[in-house]
Amino acid sequence: MVSKQTLRIVHCFRAPVGGIFRHVRDLIEAQVKAGHQVGIICDASTGGALEEALLADLRGKLALGLERIAMQRQIGPGDAMAALRTYKIIKKLQPDILHGHGAKGGIYARLFGSVLRVFGSRVARFYSPHGGSLHFDPAKLQGRIIFRVERTMERMTDRIIFVSAFEQGIYVRKVGEPRCASELIYNGLADGDFEPVATDDDSADFLFIGEMRALKGPDIFINALARASAACGRQLTGVMVGDGKDRARLIEQSAKVQTDRSIRFLMPMKARQAFRLAKVVVIPSRAEALPYVVLEALAAGQPVIASRVGGIPEILGDSSPALVEPEAGDLAAKMAIAIDDVAAYRQTLPSVEELKHKFSIETMAARLEAEYFAALG
Repeated sequence: MVSKQTLRIVHCFRAPVGGIFRHVRDLIEAQVKAGHQVGIICDASTGGALEEALLADLRGKLALGLERIAMQRQIGPGDAMAALRTYKIIKKLQPDILHGHGAKGGIYARLFGSVLRVFGSRVARFYSPHGGSLHFDPAKLQGRIIFRVERTMERMTDRIIFVSAFEQGIYVRKVGEPRCASELIYNGLADGDFEPVATDDDSADFLFIGEMRALKGPDIFINALARASAACGRQLTGVMVGDGKDRARLIEQSAKVQTDRSIRFLMPMKARQAFRLAKVVVIPSRAEALPYVVLEALAAGQPVIASRVGGIPEILGDSSPALVEPEAGDLAAKMAIAIDDVAAYRQTLPSVEELKHKFSIETMAARLEAEYFAALG
């Protein structure tokens, strides 16, 4: 029987990196504080030293443990073994709530939660897309297959939790109006995230922080920095913090475009640590749901330039001058304006008070907890 005070919650997701990982960590902090027992199932092969340190910090808080197995990004032969191992772990943990994040985590949580229900377990099946499969093109065969799977999985879903209105709208357009319950709950920030970060004396002009892959637009950043330098008549400098499959190629691209090595490449670090390294944070993503890095940068008092994609306009405001198209020309023009007078540019961005009102961990966790109990009936 489910207690009104305590739930057994298992979060299942593939990669312990980026926004999904930050989202899950925030939820766990709040859920443990509320007295719930929480566990994680995630990929064993993704992440570096920073992610390992963050997972190690979580271990002591996870009453249901941290289980890591090999999960491929793409569907492949290894999925059958990974799925079987995941099911055995979930069955052993006997969760009240199975919350899948991202495409693969969402499939595992809902599929295996449904199997447990066949055998008499009372478990609620939750799914948060976080972009994930919604980035695919419905006009292509792969996209049509994926969205058909998403539609089928709704029969095994108790709640879909969207993190932005944009994501919710894309789901409706590509998959259809959800036939299960759904809710929009924004990501939230902790009080500590709103403490200002001072930049170093030798800080660069611009910072890119994120995964080194095409979706996040690091190649756009490199090209835009070169164009902005030409527009300003001086060499602007950049720092790129992150790792990923395209990192080596991006270093080569930078060497060709920025012949004087004006871009430094650093491995992943905590966002607030990275914010010290540059005067302006640039998020040139080609697609997003509701990226934490935009929220974190604004909360820390950092000027931001970001792509007009996904839920980013819901953070900055639809008419914000900080929004650009995800292409080098538009981004370069905005970078030149921002770096010319950083203090004046900062004044055009949302205030800390506005952010606190709309995006808080307490609100996010409380609303999600209410959905958990409602799904359990």
